[in-house]
Amino acid sequence: MAFTATKDLILPATVTGSWPRPRWYTQNLWGRPLDTAMMDPWFREQFSDAHAIVVSDQARAGLDILTTGDYHLDEDVAGRSWHHYPLQRWKGLEHEELQTEKTRSPLLSYPVGTMLDSIYKTWRWPRVSGKVEHDPKNPLEYAKIWRIAQQAAARAGRPVKFGTCSAQVLAFFLDSHSKEYDLVDKRQLIWDMAEAMNKELRQLAASGCQVIQVEEPTLHFMARYNPEQKEFINFLVDAFNREIEGLDDVEVWIHTCWGNPNMQKVFTDESYANSMELYLERLKGDVWTIEACENDFKELPLFKPYRNSLKKKIAVGVISHRTLQADFPDVIASRIRRCLEFIPADKLVLSTDCGFGRQGFNRHLAFYKTVGIPMARNIVLKELGLEPRYVPAADEKLAWDQLPDYEPFTHLRPLG
Repeated sequence: MAFTATKDLILPATVTGSWPRPRWYTQNLWGRPLDTAMMDPWFREQFSDAHAIVVSDQARAGLDILTTGDYHLDEDVAGRSWHHYPLQRWKGLEHEELQTEKTRSPLLSYPVGTMLDSIYKTWRWPRVSGKVEHDPKNPLEYAKIWRIAQQAAARAGRPVKFGTCSAQVLAFFLDSHSKEYDLVDKRQLIWDMAEAMNKELRQLAASGCQVIQVEEPTLHFMARYNPEQKEFINFLVDAFNREIEGLDDVEVWIHTCWGNPNMQKVFTDESYANSMELYLERLKGDVWTIEACENDFKELPLFKPYRNSLKKKIAVGVISHRTLQADFPDVIASRIRRCLEFIPADKLVLSTDCGFGRQGFNRHLAFYKTVGIPMARNIVLKELGLEPRYVPAADEKLAWDQLPDYEPFTHLRPLG
């Protein structure tokens, strides 16, 4: 692990990852190999153009670290493809069906008539039918996807962060119908999926990706809701570290939030209190991202004991992905100041609580919510006596619409 993208940057600005699609981007992979889909001229044009658009949007917004927008994922119900993209491509998985009442987690049980019940009963999960492992005939192609986005961002001179779900979160939803794995004890299944994911991540790193984000290891869920399972939590630490093994020259981000299907809040009593030592000390990695705006930053004091000894940087969500308000920069700046009370400026990264692209958000709003982060950052940088960084979308000379007073050659003379 190594600081690459955030090295020497004070208050770097980014977003979690997913980004709403352009309206014309209607193609999906639906489990096909990317190489197969790229032979279709319609898919190829939409896929490559969409990646050029998303990095352009984010560069105009003034972000220091860009993302792929998760544009390789299908536009399906409530962002199902976030976890299904690898499940559709690994060996040992077949046929999709609902989990049974016996095997589904009680944490995912909601009253009929609620949106979350509709989402979790719409999603189907593959049966585990054999040993789960990487399939060289249908690889995840993370390296190729990243190259498409990074090439489009080359002129911007900014790194593109690539994000993927953690392998261990997938086992939470899978039932074993194979002698390879126990139905209840999922440790071997988690380990095998960690090894399958590691192959893709190492190829991604070898291709030159500087920032890799592994999303939603299940440690904070287990530590919050099943803290007595200490042995299993210790195993999850080892499994995560195996998943990112060999990424020595890459800045590894660990994204954690509390669920984001169709922008919905999944829990009401969430807390990182039992997870602090796990994420800060025991997991390998460089940046830990946390959901904070959603609960009005009430858990920032948890970082106070670690303030002067942080080894990782902390990416704090300073805007919510759930609200429709595009917060003004001064509002976001006040949140950043609250963060600085507990996290030093050289250890603080500014981000969103979670991604914008899990069905339900529009691109126009996502753009202006995002622009607020670099604009707020610049307010705080000036307060710290540091040089602000350029935000194209906030450049008055480049504003798309100008008052007629300033375009006298082509517009009607202003009144007065």
